[in-house]
Amino acid sequence: MGASRKNPKKMNLNEKIIRNKVGLLKLAEELNNVSKACQVMGLSRDTFYRYKNAVQEGGVEALIDKNRRVPNHKNRVDERIEKRICELALDNPALGQVRVANELRQKGLIISAGGVRSVWLRHELQTFKLRLKALEAHIAKTGAVLTEAQVVALERKAADDVIDNEIESAHPGYLGCQDTFYVGTIKGVGRIYQQTYIDAYSKVACAKLYTTKTPLPAVDLLNERVLPLHEEGGMGVLRIFPSLRRGCRHDADRAACVLCPFLLEINRLFNQVAV
Repeated sequence: MGASRKNPKKMNLNEKIIRNKVGLLKLAEELNNVSKACQVMGLSRDTFYRYKNAVQEGGVEALIDKNRRVPNHKNRVDERIEKRICELALDNPALGQVRVANELRQKGLIISAGGVRSVWLRHELQTFKLRLKALEAHIAKTGAVLTEAQVVALERKAADDVIDNEIESAHPGYLGCQDTFYVGTIKGVGRIYQQTYIDAYSKVACAKLYTTKTPLPAVDLLNERVLPLHEEGGMGVLRIFPSLRRGCRHDADRAACVLCPFLLEINRLFNQVAV
C-alpha cells in the first residue's frame, strides 16, 4: 500500500532507451566488429565505448539517460534588465516584446525580443491579459495613480469585455457603437484622441481626430459624419451604444453632457447604455 508507483510512461521510455543501447552492444558482439555495428546503427565508436563502459561500471541501468540540466548563469538575463522589463509590463501593458526590447535599447539596455518573452514567462506576464492582471494587483496593493498608458490599457480590456457580449443588430442603422481612443502625442499639438463610430450590422465606420476627449467631440462626430452618412443612404440611426467609461459619462465634462441628449432628441435617437 505504501509503495510508490512508478510512472508507466517514464518506464516505457527508459526501457526503449536501454533496448536501443543494448542492441548496439549485442550487434557489435554478434558481428565481432565494432565499426560495422556502429555504421549499421548510425552511431559513433565513441558512443559505443561510452555505452560499454557504462554497463561495465554500473550495469544495464547505467544506460538510462540522466538529467544533466544545470542552471546556465551565462544565459541568465541581467537582474537590472529583468527588473526593468517587469516594470515596463506594469507601466505599459499594451507593449509587445519587440516594442519593449526597443524601449530598453534606447536606454542602453540590450536584450532581444525573445529575451523579453523569456522574462515574461518566468513572471507569468507573457500575455496582455496577464500583464493587466498584474497591473490590477499592483494597483490594489500600492494604490498607485494610473498613468495615461495604464488607463488606455485597462479601458481596452473593458472594451474587450463588452465586445465579448454579443450585440444583435437587425439592419444598418439599428445600432451604432461609439467610443474614444487615445492615439498618441504630437509635438506642438499635444494629445490626440480618435472618436470612432461603427455600425453594428454593416461594420461601416466613421472616425475623426480631436485634441480632447470631452463629450463635444462625440457630438461633433455624430453631427458631422454619422448622421449625414445615414441620411445619404435614406436611413436613420435608431440606437447609439456609447462608451461606458468615457464620452458622455466623463466626470470632468458632465455639464456638457446635455449636448448629446439634445442632439439625439433632435434626430429622434435613443441613447441606449447597458448598465
